[in-house]
Amino acid sequence: MHDSQLHNRLRPLRTARGLTQADLAARVGVSRKTINTVENGVFIPSTLLALKIAAALGEPVEAVFALEPFPALPDGGANGDTA
Repeated sequence: MHDSQLHNRLRPLRTARGLTQADLAARVGVSRKTINTVENGVFIPSTLLALKIAAALGEPVEAVFALEPFPALPDGGANGDTA
């Protein structure tokens, strides 16, 4: 492991479900700003918050957050990886 950044795919997973940051924040029980800062890699969520976000998206936590960058999508599109 070279870097100590936490990568995430929060934005593409959230938007694929038609959720705004405010919608996801309400489901998780945090502010929209918290979701925004996690999504943009400014704030590293606690384990509890990461688990709540993943559950609200219906995904395992490792599908949302990872220590290594997420691979590019097969169609060549952006993977949504944020560090």
